[in-house]
Amino acid sequence: MTKRMPAPMGHAVHAKGREKLKGHLAMLLFAVLIAGSFSFGGLAARYMDAEPLMLWRYILTIGVMAALAFGVFRVPATLPKEIWRFLLLGGLIAVYMLTMFMALEFTSPVATGAVFTLMPLLSAAFALPVLGQKTRPGVLAGLVIAAAGAVWVIFRGNIDAIVSFDIGTGEMIFFIGVFCHALYVPLIRRFDRGESAVAFGFWVTVGATLWLIPPGIKGLLEVDFSALPFSVYAAVTYLAVVTTAGTFLLLQYASMRLPASKVLGYGYLTPSFIILLEGLLGHGWASIPVLVGALVTAGGLAMMALLPD
Repeated sequence: MTKRMPAPMGHAVHAKGREKLKGHLAMLLFAVLIAGSFSFGGLAARYMDAEPLMLWRYILTIGVMAALAFGVFRVPATLPKEIWRFLLLGGLIAVYMLTMFMALEFTSPVATGAVFTLMPLLSAAFALPVLGQKTRPGVLAGLVIAAAGAVWVIFRGNIDAIVSFDIGTGEMIFFIGVFCHALYVPLIRRFDRGESAVAFGFWVTVGATLWLIPPGIKGLLEVDFSALPFSVYAAVTYLAVVTTAGTFLLLQYASMRLPASKVLGYGYLTPSFIILLEGLLGHGWASIPVLVGALVTAGGLAMMALLPD
């Protein structure tokens, strides 16, 4: 029997009670999984260019999403209505993924992390024209507090580093991707037609792959896969299965229950989880000032989550 999402709510109507809590828990897990992708993605990027790497990743993801949608959940394998929705959403995600890895060729993960913190505020701005969602002043204040804490964490509590931050080529490249991802989140809800979440995810993945073929196919065909270390295969597998397929389902699940501003607000936790992961991996723990910044971020998100939608 096909498992379907609940009937779509109005664009400005949000979940209550247990469903609302599950939406927040989904985004908490989302932030953890995304944090892991930075370490794995950086590892794979040492051996491959962004374009073939992303194409390889998404080809694998198509297989994962197809197995989930048409195997596990037994969704009918038919073309969806208004297929242009998935071409548009896939294009936005393709741009985001490509620019993230391209930016790392010009700048550091710290700088791209700073640009990433703009996403929730941009998404809140898009939510009004796309969905008619207005961000309450309290929620906006929570986002700003969380953003301040995230920037403090990203720059490890170093005021001089924050003040001397320059906007360079890499930051501008990644800002384009952040802009696209910020628009993508409210559009998920706008374009929902009651499809199964996994079927929706499969067709978005197909759409993204189609956009990635022109820039990535030549480089992918030229890759000497026998020369790649096992760590690259492990990284691409994580990116394809966990980061792409897993986080898409979490993002879509939460986007159908929470306002766009609250959904992407959890992105502010990513730097803190990266620091936690680095510590657990034995790469050293953060200083007390950085941990204070992480607590400020958590406090801002808690404030935002508890406020009315």
